[in-house]
Amino acid sequence: MNYEIVRLTDKPEIKEQAAQWFHTKWGIPLKEYMKSMDECLKGQASVPQWYVAMENDKIIGGLGVIENDFHNRKDLAPNVCAVYTEEHKRNNGIAGALLNYVCTDMKKKGIDTLYLITDHTSFYERYGWKFLCMVQGDGEPEMTRMYIHHEQG
Repeated sequence: MNYEIVRLTDKPEIKEQAAQWFHTKWGIPLKEYMKSMDECLKGQASVPQWYVAMENDKIIGGLGVIENDFHNRKDLAPNVCAVYTEEHKRNNGIAGALLNYVCTDMKKKGIDTLYLITDHTSFYERYGWKFLCMVQGDGEPEMTRMYIHHEQG
């Protein structure tokens, strides 16, 4: 696998491509991704941030860091969100590399604790994430799992 992890702030020209890619994966309105990415590119705050894994000029994975990933625990912030790897590229360590990268990068920005919500069990633990609690997703009938990662050093 030959890919690189790219911070949107290092390659702002991919903003539209990245926003469209995340939109097609998660169904969140395109304008919401564009708004968040515009905020990221202003560089006035550590959050939000966006990251993609690129193979040549094609996005094969990505994730973001936002204040709240649509759940009722507003005190647990910021949140890693929209973690996705293209199906035909899974099981190659791309998501793990993105998760490790984002934790290190956010620590450099002064944020050593990150949260994420997921329905997955056992995946995030491989990368140092720990189950924290159950949270209520906005408009969701079922509770979902909240994980925490604290970057050491």
